Amino acid sequence: MLRFALALLLAAIPLAAQLSDAAKKLHADALVFDGHVHLINRQFYEGGSMGDRHDNGQVDLPRMKEGGVDAFFMSMFTSEGYYVSRFETKQTLRLIDQAYRQLALNKDKVELALNGADIDRITASGKMAAVMDLEGSFDLDGDLAVLRMLYKLGLRSAQLPAHNWTNNYADSCCAEPKWSGLTEHGKDVIREMNRLGMVINISHSSDETTAQAIATSEDPLVATHHGLRSVNDIPRLMTDENLRALAAKGGVIGFHIGNSFHNPKYHAWRTKRSGRAFWDTSGVFDRYRDKTIEEVDKMAGKGYSAGPRAPDDVRFAVGDWIAVVEKAIDLVGEDHVALGSDFDGGPTPPKPMETISDLPWLTQAMLDRGWSETRIKKFLGGNLLRVFRQVTR
Repeated sequence: MLRFALALLLAAIPLAAQLSDAAKKLHADALVFDGHVHLINRQFYEGGSMGDRHDNGQVDLPRMKEGGVDAFFMSMFTSEGYYVSRFETKQTLRLIDQAYRQLALNKDKVELALNGADIDRITASGKMAAVMDLEGSFDLDGDLAVLRMLYKLGLRSAQLPAHNWTNNYADSCCAEPKWSGLTEHGKDVIREMNRLGMVINISHSSDETTAQAIATSEDPLVATHHGLRSVNDIPRLMTDENLRALAAKGGVIGFHIGNSFHNPKYHAWRTKRSGRAFWDTSGVFDRYRDKTIEEVDKMAGKGYSAGPRAPDDVRFAVGDWIAVVEKAIDLVGEDHVALGSDFDGGPTPPKPMETISDLPWLTQAMLDRGWSETRIKKFLGGNLLRVFRQVTR
């Protein structure tokens, strides 16, 4: 507690008015590997190219380049609306199709990476490396044949639970539990992902699912976009006990860029404003029942502006955000933390950040708070690359 109190005091130190030359250089020299970036869904619903600069939302390739991104988990989101009539596998295939279309349109800027060696090669060529990642369910039953075919199509990372919905083999953080964590088949899913060489993403898992997945897996796991329960007491975030277990297995926790996870004041403001918790999916079944997949597309295809605009007095600063990462480092060490921004997943980032182009402010804040160059490079990409390289070896 004393260390965290000191971190909060340090967070109150004003951030530099502009990016320093030292921060710019270090950020450019580092491998920036973001573990959770929402591309593909915008193009699926709205058309266009991810290579075009947009005047809304938070992510496109030009702004990623400005933010110094070298590699990223290209997160495709199969949302809960597709589960009601069991469209989840079809939607996953449609998103993978869109991913290949987008990669072809932008082959001069970005290339698909299947393993660590691919990331080395692609980034050395000056392009960004994209790892195909699925958020949500590929199949609510966890069919291993479907999983194997998705691997053959290039999928290298998949979320274990069905987002904020419990599937038929793993409980989610944010729905009524059915299985007390994992079923035996859920453990088979983990073993098959280990065998194939796929990253197991435990974000959105229940506490029991997280603990059992860590115990079952032979490889390190990743919580791609997460936060700490000890900072904000919401079920979506990780307990200290599970974080210690994740680190002991060699895994990493990717820190979500938004205020919602790490800033209780903002979380209370947002909950009061909306009248419900942001993870609440209790009305999904009634809204999407008897809808065709085309109707689900129209309902799910929301606009890609940022999350709800908050008054400045409820948004915290980037130094406060770094203080949360430091709390995790105090608990498990600097080898187990990473960036998992969730840009275009709806986050309201810390001041003065707005879009992925503002990632160098993280490096500035880390320098301001006395982080070593080694620690900064581990957080920005080195730790995630280590795990990805090991899992896909």
